[in-house]
Amino acid sequence: MRIIAGKHRGRVLSTFEGKDIRPTPDRVKESLFQILSGKLVGARVLDLFAGSGALGLESLSRGAEEVVFNDISKESAALLKKNLAACGENGQIFRLGYDACLGSVGGTFDLIFCDPPYRLDLSDDILRRIVGRELLREDGIVVYESERDITFPESFELADKREYGRVKIFFLKRRNA
Repeated sequence: MRIIAGKHRGRVLSTFEGKDIRPTPDRVKESLFQILSGKLVGARVLDLFAGSGALGLESLSRGAEEVVFNDISKESAALLKKNLAACGENGQIFRLGYDACLGSVGGTFDLIFCDPPYRLDLSDDILRRIVGRELLREDGIVVYESERDITFPESFELADKREYGRVKIFFLKRRNA
């Protein structure tokens, strides 16, 4: 796994051993960030299920101003710290469940990445918490990765959807009242 573009282009990131962790493939990440290219410079980003930090680090490489990383796993947090140091970047790291993280982060975000374990159907709960805490800026985007179609509250609308084999990426924005 590597950073695809920006100031850290080509940097190889440390990854997990084994098959329990499912990082976003480079070809999917490249397409994802081409779609988001106009939203990254100066952005504030939340990487809710950060894992190794690949999505947040790619955001920083492409000009995001701040990334808040969250992953409940101690191993993920350690790997994330290693990858941040290798890139010479800083980021706020939380080791909380998604619900506790969404309940405690402050401010609003331009982008929120949600890549939970595929076996869990958390989309509706996560999106309701984001709306309830007003964590997404008016023109912000939630990027949700899943193997199946997701449900989302009426306060969101689907801006785009892409499929890459088994991987589905949903781009959700706040519905204008």
